[in-house]
Amino acid sequence: MATLSSGDWRAICDKFTNIQNLTEIDSRNDSENDPFRSKYKARDILREIYCSLKSLEAGDGEEESGERRPTEEPLDGQTEDGFGQGFPGDSPAGLRAARLGVVEYYLGVNHVDTEELSAGQEHLMNSMKLLERCSVSSENVSLIIHVRNQLGILWAGRDETEKAQGFLETAESIYQRYMKEDGSPPTDMTEYFTTEENLLTHQERTKRFELAYTHTMYYLAQVYQNLGETERAATYCHSTLQRQLQLNQFTPMEWALNAATLSQYYITKGRYMEGRHCLAAATVISGLAGEVPSEAAAQESETECERREQLGQKRAEIARCWIKYCLNLLQDAKKLLEDSIGELDTDRQDELKRARRLEEEEEEKGRKSALLFGSEDTFDSIASMEEKVPCLFPLDFTEARSVFLVGQNYITQAKEYFQMDGYVTDHIEILQDHSALFRALAFFEEDLERRCKMHKRRIDMLEPICNDLNSQYYLMIRRQLMFELAETYNEMMDLKLTLANRQADTQGLDNHTIKKFNSLCASSAKYFQMFLDSLCSPEGKFPEHLEEEVLRPALVARFRVARLHSRLISSSPTVQLDNLNRSLENYKYVVTYCETHPEAATAVETELELSTEMIGLLPLKINRLKARMAANN
Repeated sequence: MATLSSGDWRAICDKFTNIQNLTEIDSRNDSENDPFRSKYKARDILREIYCSLKSLEAGDGEEESGERRPTEEPLDGQTEDGFGQGFPGDSPAGLRAARLGVVEYYLGVNHVDTEELSAGQEHLMNSMKLLERCSVSSENVSLIIHVRNQLGILWAGRDETEKAQGFLETAESIYQRYMKEDGSPPTDMTEYFTTEENLLTHQERTKRFELAYTHTMYYLAQVYQNLGETERAATYCHSTLQRQLQLNQFTPMEWALNAATLSQYYITKGRYMEGRHCLAAATVISGLAGEVPSEAAAQESETECERREQLGQKRAEIARCWIKYCLNLLQDAKKLLEDSIGELDTDRQDELKRARRLEEEEEEKGRKSALLFGSEDTFDSIASMEEKVPCLFPLDFTEARSVFLVGQNYITQAKEYFQMDGYVTDHIEILQDHSALFRALAFFEEDLERRCKMHKRRIDMLEPICNDLNSQYYLMIRRQLMFELAETYNEMMDLKLTLANRQADTQGLDNHTIKKFNSLCASSAKYFQMFLDSLCSPEGKFPEHLEEEVLRPALVARFRVARLHSRLISSSPTVQLDNLNRSLENYKYVVTYCETHPEAATAVETELELSTEMIGLLPLKINRLKARMAANN
């Protein structure tokens, strides 16, 4: 029987160590002109080891007596998973197959790293086929999972998502069955070419094996995301993050940003407890990265400058995720509490307050069953962070204000990095979120004067930006701001009218009130008209056909302009007539456009119905006004 002397075996082990150093250390210092120099060297040494192993195999004969190889290789994703079939993993034939499989694996990864994907795939498949001759055991299970992980990555990179899914799901099932039936710390891939005195401890073996499976879950999360299975993707992402913490294998800022991103999925599903937990964990773990270097330190050191930039940006992005959490919590609470005209339904409010105790109990039960992040060092800090932010829907102004203040605090943090100078789009989006926070809070405010002041804050933060932006470069953003400003002035006008009507119960409207009402009405109409003008051609012609993305906003703007002109208060009959004619003109536009473009009707059903009604009523009002004017003349 052919064997290697201890000296020959040690030489192979030294070569393998050299391969690892070339791949993981030396390759980082390769020049741009020869970026794969070290990896090509590693490849040559791998081939030498492969030849040594094949010559040994030829001397031994490939088959063990009494053992048979499978005649066909099973495809990944099928039920066959290699347990209890083929050579025993700890037999001489099984160990030879594993060693050859390791070399094929490293050759595969080497070719993928040097952008030779077809050759990489061939070597990885060779490795998998070698291993499928053997039953799954502690001697080969880690390698089996690594090979399938790499094949999953390779096929995902080619947008062959379902093929990637097959390899990764097989890796997952092999891990789960091995842990159920055996569970002992398996041999790590690096140990196939290691002398006895350098073998890993059981603890290190376990850690590396669990990390390989963590990678399986991480890649599966991405696969499910690409397949549109968002809930499954979120579950795998959550488990991956938890395992990374348990294994202490993570980069703080990268982990924190992933956790914050995951929170946004939970928020869209209304799962605010899980969303808050992800964000609290993100905030605590990001703190492990240390303080953001000062501006002075950044000027003195390029490393500190880069670190200041990265930490500042990622913490600002986490702050923006917190903003979305607070904003969505307030907006979802508003939807739950508003009546048919958008005001607070006090009966519904009382009903929800009575049910609050049961909701709190359900939250506690949910928390106990949830997969929570944290280690001994961070668990308490994360829990403490969560206590500062509610996750139940706010039911009154006091509760809503506490959510608002948390969001506003993160607005300040996000704006420190995303400043107008350099981050125009991001800065404006943050301002729009700030405006939306005020709008959501205003819903809970019973005092109409204070509600008006909240909307005034929105105008004060958005109006200067809207007027200063260059339409040539920021047309879409300007349109958003114009529309929001128009709606905000409109909301203020409605509030002022409600207050005025209350006043009119005891006395007539005074000139100051009328002037204020008309000013708000005119400002709203001005911004709606600015929005409509932005749709015109350079020659000033309004489009005959409205694109889908502006169809509803444009028709709503026309409808609102019509409504606003009809509501302007004037003692002059001539001005009244002019306002009514302009109102009728815009109502007619909405109806005519929907008649010539029937598909548009579904986008503005309510506005179309009211416009049709007003086209019938306004001419009568105009004719009566004309008759009065003629009689007076």
